[in-house]
Amino acid sequence: MEKNLRQQKRNVIKIALFGPESTGKTTLAKQLAEHYETDWVPEFARDYLQQKWKEKQQVCTVEDMMPIAYGQVALENEKLYSAQKYLFCDTNLMVTKAFSEMYYGTCNPLLNEAALQHEYDLFFLTDIDVPWEKDDIRDKPNKRETVFSGFKQTLIDNKKPFITISGDKESRLEKAIAVIDNLTIAKKKGFSSEDFVEIYNHGIPFENILKQLKIFKKGIAKCNLISPATINNGIISLSDEEFKEKADFFQKNKERFKICKFIPASGAATRMFKFLIAFLNNYDIQKETINSYINRNKDNDLSIFIVGMDKFPFFKTVYKKLKEIYPDFDTLPRDYKNYYFIKLLLSPDYFDFANKPKAVIPFHKYKTHIANPIEEHLNECVHYAETNKTSNLHFTVSEVHRQLFENAIAEVKEKVESESGTKINISFSCQNKQTDSIAVDVKDNVFRSQKGSFIFRPGGHGALIENLNNIDADIIFIKNIDNVIQNNINKTTLYKKALAGILIEAQQKVFGYLEAIEKQKIKEEDVEEIVKFLMQKLNIEMTGDFNKFTFENKINKIKELLDRPIRVCGMVKNEGEAGGGPFWIRNEKGEISLQIVESSQVDLNNKKQKSILESSTHFNPVDLVCGTKNYKGESFNLEEFVDHKTGFIVEKSAEGKIVKNYELPGLWNGGMSNWLTIFVAVPLITFNPVKTVNDLLKTPHQPHK
Repeated sequence: MEKNLRQQKRNVIKIALFGPESTGKTTLAKQLAEHYETDWVPEFARDYLQQKWKEKQQVCTVEDMMPIAYGQVALENEKLYSAQKYLFCDTNLMVTKAFSEMYYGTCNPLLNEAALQHEYDLFFLTDIDVPWEKDDIRDKPNKRETVFSGFKQTLIDNKKPFITISGDKESRLEKAIAVIDNLTIAKKKGFSSEDFVEIYNHGIPFENILKQLKIFKKGIAKCNLISPATINNGIISLSDEEFKEKADFFQKNKERFKICKFIPASGAATRMFKFLIAFLNNYDIQKETINSYINRNKDNDLSIFIVGMDKFPFFKTVYKKLKEIYPDFDTLPRDYKNYYFIKLLLSPDYFDFANKPKAVIPFHKYKTHIANPIEEHLNECVHYAETNKTSNLHFTVSEVHRQLFENAIAEVKEKVESESGTKINISFSCQNKQTDSIAVDVKDNVFRSQKGSFIFRPGGHGALIENLNNIDADIIFIKNIDNVIQNNINKTTLYKKALAGILIEAQQKVFGYLEAIEKQKIKEEDVEEIVKFLMQKLNIEMTGDFNKFTFENKINKIKELLDRPIRVCGMVKNEGEAGGGPFWIRNEKGEISLQIVESSQVDLNNKKQKSILESSTHFNPVDLVCGTKNYKGESFNLEEFVDHKTGFIVEKSAEGKIVKNYELPGLWNGGMSNWLTIFVAVPLITFNPVKTVNDLLKTPHQPHK
């Protein structure tokens, strides 16, 4: 045998199986070779040591390391030339190196150098979750975790691209094949093994990355607006008496339903304090006055913040802390007081408001205490999302913020339950990392940080359609975390209940028609009534050729149109807020429907489209009530009703450069594009978002005088 540790090269994908003894390396190597109809490299040490045991009754020693290394390399080089596209190596010199270091505390320099130089497209680290199989040359069955950790650390320390393979024999093979197939595609697309592993570890399916890159190159088609939805043209207008009737209808029927309130709340409050962050970054108190800074930057927001500072619900708490830190605080010049106040408010060592979720920021000042949005949503929940003295509340949260939510809820839940006599069940979910997006530069090439890694960002609130899909409820109220009110909760409750009443009425009609269709009780003369309901109550435009259909095809079409989730959306008068609004649009199939459209979905270079957008009379306040079950009581798969062509390409910044990210179709935009939709005009009192901290100075967020 030639004593040579040099690895031969050939254009095949080489996968190294890596891990402690008795972790399934040989089994998986054989399985993969059989699946890909290629060769595999056995473990040279097995036969070598078995022979030694047979002849001398001796186990492995440090002197065996180099003969094993030479034999393994010779075997791998031999198999390389019989391999077809792939070569699976049951073991390799990295394994020999790891064993030598762990068992004998040393590694021959020649072996060490060769192990580091040998290249593989990917290492599969085989887990210890398979049973130990004893034989003559295996030992240390009781130290598997320690040995496994050592093997893993070897790959990390030597920067080898690896993926851990766990599970039983069948699941390991299935997982390994999926990884190898995607790795093959990644290599063809110019990604390195390290790139592939980084994407894999982030949790995004590689096919999603390819789809995103394709979208960046191709762009996203803009919506084709026909006209804004207006009162009596897509938006229902109700009198005070009618609102009360709808609310009463809900109140009488609600005990039959399981109700949940769903609150998207995963974002941090960074934008809320954006102008204060900019101030701290750009202001030098030694060089100018704050007033000079405000005038130079035309920073009206900062001026409003400082003038209204003592009206913020967190003012006294911050002021108290300032006096602890600076005993002479009250004697400082006004600019220093204001500067230190803002600095403390945002300091990671103190209040750190910009990095916390909006949900835990103090919003409202009451006579007895300060309330955050979590407490306000709990209060709202027991007012309108309650049945049989039970209320269900679901927050979508960021993993890093979950403990903050749990702590804040623990402080107020018992109090709200006691005062309302209602038990509140609270659940959480996080946005699935699989929906994250990879960043690209302005030329649509994958962006890399200065360290060479990718930048991933969440795929927008449209990713929450998956979270919504997992809610088991008959009626789901949706409202944003920052849209709460300090006063007039009874009025906002009325309109919420009314929207739910409208939902139940529409749902009863829809379910009645679908049940009649299933029981074949629909007659020719009934079709006209159903079509009238579809057009007048559900805003569905029937295609011109519908009347030419056979009776059977008409029924099939009606069933297809009716058998969908339903949403009733409150709409407020447009007063210039940034965000989406209700419009009639035409899709690529020529179908007309009611949709909530963001300005970024509209071609603003098209004068006609821009004119339609600007003539909008109403705004989407994210005030929804949804029915996500069918007439048989089964949950719809909401993913099936998403228009995947209506995502967003957004510009962000990374390391001082402009990057682009893809965001999924918005939760209430393309995410609900193919739902049955009813828009209802509701008063402005129902819409009180806190987009910037200065919004807390507005009347709905200030105490009654």
